[in-house]
Amino acid sequence: MLLPVRSIAVSTGVLCFFGIGIIGSFGGLSPHICCKRAVLGAAVAYVAAQTAVRAVNAILVQAVISSQIKKMEQPGDSRN
Repeated sequence: MLLPVRSIAVSTGVLCFFGIGIIGSFGGLSPHICCKRAVLGAAVAYVAAQTAVRAVNAILVQAVISSQIKKMEQPGDSRN
């Protein structure tokens, strides 16, 4: 079963947006600067999460394919 790419990436982006915004507001930055940094951080987190989930999905698909090939090549076959 493949992992849902978009929902994981969106959740990561939203969490980063609020995390960066809260940290910036505690740091005494103006709301405009906090918002800019939070949006940029959320965009970077979205792209990073999307790339990571796609890589994990590719690894999982390759593992399933190789396990199916190994099952087909077991010595109990009738191909002698």
